[in-house]
Amino acid sequence: GLVADLPKLSLLDISYNPQLTQEVDAGGFRELSSCLSHTVSLTVLQLQACGLTPHSLEDLGSLLCCLPSMRELDLSCNKQLTGGLNRLTPHLAHVTHLEILDLHLCRLSPADLEALIQVLPSLSALMELDVSSNEEVGGVVSTLVSALQLSQMRRLPLSSCRLNDESFTALALAAPYLRSLDLSWSKVVGGRLFLLLDALQPSVIVELRLSSCDLTTDDLRHLAEVSKHGCLSSLRVLDLSYNGTVGADGWTALFTVGGLGSLEDADLSLRPSTSAPCSTWLPALLGALPRMPALARLALRRWTVAPPERQQLTYSMKNRNVQLELDQNLTESEWKSTNQEEGRPPGQNPVFIFH
Repeated sequence: GLVADLPKLSLLDISYNPQLTQEVDAGGFRELSSCLSHTVSLTVLQLQACGLTPHSLEDLGSLLCCLPSMRELDLSCNKQLTGGLNRLTPHLAHVTHLEILDLHLCRLSPADLEALIQVLPSLSALMELDVSSNEEVGGVVSTLVSALQLSQMRRLPLSSCRLNDESFTALALAAPYLRSLDLSWSKVVGGRLFLLLDALQPSVIVELRLSSCDLTTDDLRHLAEVSKHGCLSSLRVLDLSYNGTVGADGWTALFTVGGLGSLEDADLSLRPSTSAPCSTWLPALLGALPRMPALARLALRRWTVAPPERQQLTYSMKNRNVQLELDQNLTESEWKSTNQEEGRPPGQNPVFIFH
């Protein structure tokens, strides 16, 4: 009732309300859809983790015809809608101004993805499509990319999508247009990062997330090369965490060449169950910090930092509002003792944050 009395409502976020769809025939989402049909000014509708089902999508599809101004639709984290996306996609074609569609973690089936791909050419205004954390996506990336209006696209997160060689190669077609690239938890990236980096356009990408991608030392060298040529000059977020396979030469190369002047957030952390010394490449990082004036967060969790190195690192952050994430600060004697051990169980390294 309240929603119906707000005809000028432009944003509605009712995420994390699974009770909306628990009793479809008794009202719930169907009643809400009826009320929303009067909010013709609605531009953003967020229904994350609302327990949406194929029946819910049918009601939502009918509603979309009444919302000509819709620009952002978030249906993420609704795992029960699997197999029913075809009840929504025919109606999506009429939402001509849709710019953002979020379907991450929805257990999309091959049939769901086929229905989505069929409607994508009609979404000429679409700039962001999130289908991450849907394992079946990895097998259809080539078709997916071909259906998109690539010149419009800005974000296409594909983390945890079981990318294969073919889909990774196809993604290079979209890379020149994307401002955000998230391929985290995609092992296929390791050793092949150059395929994407060579496709990047200078000063376009602002976010690059490659966590747990089995990156190699050569991958970091390629990243350093594109950075040297200015392709990462607008980059604000760089996530290279959980890539313990990168050697010291790779980290050194990345921080020696420069080209990261806009960087605000950098995560180089190792996995919780591992640790490694960073003394070989830390001088390169220390030398690069003055060339990163916008840096607001630097995460180095699980890297073993000797007390003298820690002092250098914290001193370099002096008079800067940088959140520095390091493991527990050890004394000289404790560090020497710890450094002789093979490793520590996860969860025993508190993180100290310096501002």
